[in-house]
Formats: sequence, structure tokens, C-alpha cells
Amino acid sequence: MQRGTRLGGTRLGGTRLAGKTALVTGAGQGVGRGIALALAAEGAAVVLAGRTEGKLKDTAGEITERGGRAYTVVGDVGERDDVDRMVAETVREFGGLDVLVNNAQSSVQRRLAETSYDDVELTYRSGPLATFHAMRAALPHLRESRGSVVNLGSSAAVQGEATFAAYAMAKEAIRGLSRVAAREWGPYGIRVNVVCPAALSPAAEDYLAAHPQKAAELARDIPLGRLGDPEADIGRAVAALVSDDMAYLTGATLMLEGGRTLIG
Repeated sequence: MQRGTRLGGTRLGGTRLAGKTALVTGAGQGVGRGIALALAAEGAAVVLAGRTEGKLKDTAGEITERGGRAYTVVGDVGERDDVDRMVAETVREFGGLDVLVNNAQSSVQRRLAETSYDDVELTYRSGPLATFHAMRAALPHLRESRGSVVNLGSSAAVQGEATFAAYAMAKEAIRGLSRVAAREWGPYGIRVNVVCPAALSPAAEDYLAAHPQKAAELARDIPLGRLGDPEADIGRAVAALVSDDMAYLTGATLMLEGGRTLIG
């Protein structure tokens, strides 16, 4: 097990999340990085969790350069002990937990007839099971803070896109789990919502570069005409979602995909 690395500083910018602590999984790149940066910009102390230490430190460096506070924890959300440690280190370092963002997720892309049990197991371990473990570990602390959970879904799952069988299964399982948690945890003051982003993550960029026809289809299918920016479009929306501005919203799925699911 690798221990966390602390990076510190003072808050600058927004204050909607001042005094709050957030844990973001898969925070080293893409949407997770964008969410972490946006939460920090609103004043939250952010714990960055993921498998690649260098990427986490890079994100933490960006936060501290802007005057925020960050702490990194290296681990694999597919391993329950690692998930428990992520939550424990968050609470130990910053004294509590107000926001949990379950972003990390492995993806396998094959047609349904070619999808194996191993493909499904990988996506489930890194997705709904990891989300379940993190939520269970975080529950005592979220009850104390009357906190907020944001789980990541997918418009590809909502639309049932071809070649996303294992991934879609995992993402829709996360949405079902989130709705149950919203109902059961609402009396504790805990809100649980899902966001389905369409953003230019490194994985998305690689996929679109390898599938130019798909890139052209996406451009046509998104009413706003572009994929979202991980920080400006996705991260800032998540920051608003976990703030008091959205204190009466729970059990919802927020489609952050430029209107793509309106078509077809």
C-alpha cells in the first residue's frame, strides 16, 4: 500500500464549498481531474484518489498553484481495502468528509456477442462495486456532515450504444444504486445524484482519433456542437450540484452532454 502525499496552500476564488472536504476517485486525468479542480476552485479541500501517483500529483500541483488544498491517495477502487483507505485517509487528513465523487471506472468496448465474463467483472468491480464500497465506507462521515454523493453514469448507457455492453451494464447499475441510496439516506440529510458527462477526456480523445467517423457523428448528434470541457462544463456543474444552491435535489440524473440524448 502506498501512503498519501500532502500538498497544501490557501484557498482562492469561489467560496460555495469553503470549509468542505471532497474525495474524488479517478482524479488524475479527464473528468475526475476537472471535477477536482472545480471543487477546489470553490474552496473545498480535495482528496485525489487513483492508481497513478504521477497523474495525481500533477492534478494536486495545479490545485496548489491556484491556492487550493489537495491530498493524494494512491489506490485501486476495484480493491475494497484501497477504497476503505481512501475514505479513512480523507477523514484523518481533513477531519471529515462532505462530498464523495465516484468517478473512477474501467471501460471495455466490444460488441455484446464478443463480451466476456471477464469484461463484465472488470467493469463491475471498478464501477458499481467500487461505488457501493465507497458509499458504505463514507456513510458515517456523510451522516455527520449531511453531505453529498455524486456518482458518474454515462449517456452511452442511457442510450444503449452499440459496443458498450459491459460498460453500460455497470453504469446503469450505478444509477440504480444511487436512486436507492437517495431514498434511504435522504432522512440523514445526504443527497445522492448522478451525472452523465460527455467530455474531452484523454480516453475520449484517443477513441475519437481512432474512430473519425464516430467523431463526425458525435459532432452532428450534440445540439451544442461540442464535447464538454472536463473542468468548465462538468466540474463546475458538479461543484454547483454539491453546494447549498442545489440542496433540494436528490435521486436525479443530470445529463451533462450538450443535449445529445435529446436526439435519436
